[in-house]
Formats: sequence, C-alpha cells, structure tokens
Amino acid sequence: MNRPRTRHGRTQPRNAFFTVTGTPAPLPAPEHTMAIPRLRALRFFLPIAMLVASVVLPSHAFAATTYYVRTDGGTDEQCNGRADAPYPGSGNGVDCAWSHPNYALPTNDRPRIDGGDTLIIGPGDYMIGWESPGLSTKSLRCDRSSPYDCYPAAPPSGTPQQRTRILGAGFDAGCKAPPRLWGTNRVDLVFNLQDADNVEVGCLEITDKSDCVEFHANDEVRCERDAPPFGQWASIGIGAKRSRNVWLHDLNIHGLSGRGVMAGGLRDWTIERVRIHANGWAGWDGDVGEGESSNDGDIVFRNVEIAWNGCAEHWQTGEPFACWAQEEGGYGDGLGTGKTDGHWLVEDSRIHHNTSDGLDLLYTDESKTATVVVRRVYAAANAGNQVKTAGNALIENSVIVGQCAYFHKKYEMSDGDMCRAYGNALSIGVGPKQTATVRHNTITGEGDCLILTAGGNQTSRVDIYNNALIGQKDVTASDGDMRSCAHYADDSTAVVNFDGNAFWNVKDDMCPPGNVCGREPKIASLDIANFDPAPLAGSPLIDHATQNTSVTSDFLRQSRPMGAAADIGAIEYQGGQASAPASPPPEGSKAAPAKVEGNASNDTSGASAPRQGSALIIGTLAAASLLTAGVAAAMRKGRGRKS
Repeated sequence: MNRPRTRHGRTQPRNAFFTVTGTPAPLPAPEHTMAIPRLRALRFFLPIAMLVASVVLPSHAFAATTYYVRTDGGTDEQCNGRADAPYPGSGNGVDCAWSHPNYALPTNDRPRIDGGDTLIIGPGDYMIGWESPGLSTKSLRCDRSSPYDCYPAAPPSGTPQQRTRILGAGFDAGCKAPPRLWGTNRVDLVFNLQDADNVEVGCLEITDKSDCVEFHANDEVRCERDAPPFGQWASIGIGAKRSRNVWLHDLNIHGLSGRGVMAGGLRDWTIERVRIHANGWAGWDGDVGEGESSNDGDIVFRNVEIAWNGCAEHWQTGEPFACWAQEEGGYGDGLGTGKTDGHWLVEDSRIHHNTSDGLDLLYTDESKTATVVVRRVYAAANAGNQVKTAGNALIENSVIVGQCAYFHKKYEMSDGDMCRAYGNALSIGVGPKQTATVRHNTITGEGDCLILTAGGNQTSRVDIYNNALIGQKDVTASDGDMRSCAHYADDSTAVVNFDGNAFWNVKDDMCPPGNVCGREPKIASLDIANFDPAPLAGSPLIDHATQNTSVTSDFLRQSRPMGAAADIGAIEYQGGQASAPASPPPEGSKAAPAKVEGNASNDTSGASAPRQGSALIIGTLAAASLLTAGVAAAMRKGRGRKS
C-alpha cells in the first residue's frame, strides 16, 4: 500500500479496503500483508409476485410512506413503524415506531420499506452489528461466525423524482441532536449504500465506541480481529458501490477504525455539510477495487470538513491520537480515489490535519472527460500534499497552507511520514491538450515547492494568475537555498504561464516578468503555524491583479474587485483587516442540493451570498514548530532533492 516518495506522488491507486464477494472472510493474513475486511455481495430474494409488480407498475406509481424508529419503539411484530409513537406495551401490528433501524433494513436484505419511502430515526444511540436488536434470523450473511457482515441492508432505490430518504429526526430544524449509529463487533460498515440509487441520507452521527484502529502498527492501538470479544469497533462508516443520484448531508462521520467513507463506482453524488473526522485509515477512500472505482457525472462536495484522518480517536472525548501513515503501514489521505472520471467540485470546505495528502484527486482519468474544480477551500497542515489534481482543473479563491511538518513530535506520528512527496503544497498533473488554471489563491508551504506541475506536452498548459506565492523555510532541504521554491516542473513540457502573481521569499527569488517581485505581502500573519492571508493596508497585493478573470468574489465571498483592480491572492481587501471570522456551523436544510451543470471547469464565482453558511475558519489551527535541522535530516533519509 506504500507509494514511493516522488515529487508528484503518482503511482498506481491503492488496494481497495473491501471487495465484493460472496465467500466468507479468510483468516487474517500476517500483519505485513495488510489483510483487509471485505464487503460481501448483497443477496436479494424477492417473491415472484413482487418481481411481477415491479415490471407491471413503475416504482413512482406507489404512494410513499413515512416510517419511524425510536428507542422506545417495538419490534417488527409489535409495531408497523408507521407512527412516531412508542410501543404501548401490548399488542401486535400497532401503529407505533420500530425500536431499531434493523427492523426497517434487516440483514436478510429484504427491506420493510419501499423505494421512495422515508425513514425517520429518532434521537438516541443505535448499535449496528452482531447482538444489535432486530437482526434477521433468516440472514445468509450475518451470524455468530461472521459478525463483520451484520450491517443493515441498503435502502431500496427511489426514483429521480422521489428519493428514498433515511433521516435523523430534526433534519428539518437544524439537526441539533442527530441520532447516533455506532458499529460494534468488527462490523464491516455501519451504513450500506451498495447498489442504492436515488437516496437521501441526512442528520446522522456515524461512529463506533472504541479507540482502536484496524491493523495499526502499535499493538496497544490495533483492533482485535482474530477472536471474540472483538470490541465495539467498526471498519467503515458508509460503504457504497454502483450507486447513483445520492445526497448526503448533515452527517458527522468520525472515529471509525478504518475509513469514514469508502465509496466508488458512483454517479451524481452530492455531499453537503458533512464532517469526516479522525478515522483511523482515511477520511474518504474511493478505491473500492480494480475496474469498479471510477465515478461519473457530478461529484460535489460542499461545506465539508475532512480532518485528522489517519489518527485514532478517543471515542469518549473526540481527541485524536496514535496518528500514522504509509511509513508505518497506514494510509492517511483526507480524500483519495482510484482512477476516476466525473466532474468534481469541492467548494467552501476545510481539509486539514490529515496524515498524508489532504485532497488527492491525482487519479482523475486524463483520457476521459474528467474535470476538477477546487473553490474557496482551506487546505492546511496535511502531512503530504495539500491539494492534488490531474487533467482539466480549476483551483481558485483557496488558501493552501503547506505545513507538512505539523505533526513533528505530536500524536506519535513518525517523522518519516511527514512531507511525503516532498510536501509540495499544490500538485497539478495535466495530459495532452488539457488546461489547469490556478487563480486568486494564497499559497504558502514549508515543503520543497509551492506548486508542482507534471505530465503533458507542448499542447498542455497551466495558467497561474493573480496568486500570492509565499515561501517558507524548506524543511526538506539539506543545502543551498533553504527556501521552498515557487514552482517546479517534474518531467513536464507543459506550457506554464505566470501573470499577475506576487512572489515572496521563494527559492532563487523566482519571479517571471509581469508579476509583483520582492515586496513583502503585508498580510495579517506570515508565520506558517498561524498563517492569515488577509491583506493589510498598504499591502502590494491590493489592486495589483493584472490578469483579467471572471472571478467576482473572494475566499470569503466578498465582492471582487473593491478598488481600481482585483487584489492578488484569495482575499480581497475591503478597507479594513479582512480576517475570516469563525462562523457557527450551518443550519440544516430541506432544500435539494444544487446540481453542477455542464463542464464545471468553466464555472465562475459570483458574489452573491451562499445558500448555506460556511464553517470556514482560518488562522485557528494549532501552532507548530518548524523541524530542527537534525529532524529534517532524518526526514530526508532515502530522498534525493533536485535543484
């Protein structure tokens, strides 16, 4: 699973964390082979009459029903699930709620709800896994010998006009007390979306109640997989394959022993107001198997936070610990994929403190129509590269802080896992006849370079316009100019254009003509541990963006320009110190997610207010010391550095 420490970090995608198979799980392989649990194929045995009905009548011909789950509800025999009421204590078939989601989505894979129905889950805790209430006695995949398979069935598919909805109570009132689904007894996943189309999932907390991480290098942290009692842990929060038109919103996915989300083979997914935090292997892993991982359509991440993945979590306090990555046999990306197509949009989001790369979209398929848009993203303190893209891409109005050595002497992290792939802040790959545009960003970093470009030929181009490029001490350097470089082309002949940028404190004082050179940017804080990109009065960034663009707002959604011309960098000076305020988490919404139309790379930023408030906070990350010369030397072991 380890990938070599190249400048760009490009290798074949990682192995999947689960595969689809109908056979029992084998005994764990020796530790060094990294045996991994598998998500088994779902088995559906529908009566002939139901099959005939599905052919004769389309699903939207049936009236939708709302069902309820409450901790004081009853079994499927006692209650019919059709009323938001407790079980009265006697009787069968009563109009009352079920006591557990297993009654709606039993492990025999024959849901008791239909496509287009709504399931409302009341406040409280719901254990998912072996020994949880409502497990089917007729299941062919869940029993005492295979507790890893004791997860609920996937919701039945809805229609494009009427999604099947699985929602926590209060989803329409701010989602202030989401119900908690927590996995136990080494269950493979907590929430199942395999082969589920036209589904909405919202207002849920998904976690487990264990501090362990599966296969961790530390024996004291590693989960028990070989013999019961396994403990109260689960591998994956949400698992999905071959799933279309799904809306995830207002979810808190944290503390899983493996991945927060493992999902591939998707089409048209929207993820809004979702927190993916402190999952032991990765946040969102899109590599679900060879030939099965590529996505299509619009894949939208909006108002998400992906942080501290690659770390264990103390489940009772939420504190991260025992952080690890590839040198120790782990992984650690915030978001990564296998080879994928699709139109990716990541906006108004925070991606920070992951133990490898932050946003890794390096495996977008350059031979297809894939596009990547990264807009108003705060990426900081990830231990590898902060943002990686490939193919046609647009990165704009973002703050990228390449503090790749943040974890030095913190959270038990190995120094060898810091500044992976040389810690370049922004890594861009292009293919023939492809264009990547980097505009109106503020980028700083303590790795080798601020921007790395790779791939392509003379028909490829990278346009770098109106960015503030601020160097720091390069913790990967051993001699010569000890500052991070502004740009490096790694075996690439792509045409790179610089215009309207500001260069400060970069290696060899790089500054092409047509850019602001050698002038201190005068921002709120240059210190990488407390970096704040807001221009101060008198900053040379103000009114000096010379390249005309269609960008009409900034990182904070303030109007751009505010003076004679637009400002360089992510934040437009408004006449005072334009620090980004710490805003409260956005309220929940019943509104359907916005759909990205057409080629997302051609979208521009309007100045109108966002539909939902953003939880973006800058300048609030914990302070971290730069590496000492001795530790920097240890990190460089085995690496050669090109000049």
